[in-house]
Amino acid sequence: QVQLVESGGGLVQTGGSLRLSCEYSEGTLDEPAIAWFRQAPGKEREGISCIASFGGSTMYADSVKGRFTISRDTSGNTVHLQMDGLKAEDTAIYTCAAPPSLYYCTDGVPLWPHDFDSWGQGAQVTVSS
Repeated sequence: QVQLVESGGGLVQTGGSLRLSCEYSEGTLDEPAIAWFRQAPGKEREGISCIASFGGSTMYADSVKGRFTISRDTSGNTVHLQMDGLKAEDTAIYTCAAPPSLYYCTDGVPLWPHDFDSWGQGAQVTVSS
């Protein structure tokens, strides 16, 4: 099973930026797809971004499209989520996740938590206004 550790959370003002990182270990694939989810207190978990294995295929939820950018280090063991133009509504715990097998990150197709079996511990992002 893939092990994942998030970092880079914190407190930022409205309009500011943060970069989250998800470091992962190798599992069945040496470059698994990585997805980012977030959940605010009292709200349902929301899949916000995904990057596929061995390529530049990515997807973004409408709520973050144009503001967030997902990328993978050339070293192959870290995925980043650059968050720009942050809003108060972005306040949540952000968690990265990996699927058990090949996963296609398709633009316009929502991310479902049950499709992923490896999860990080979560990183708090707080946007003040």
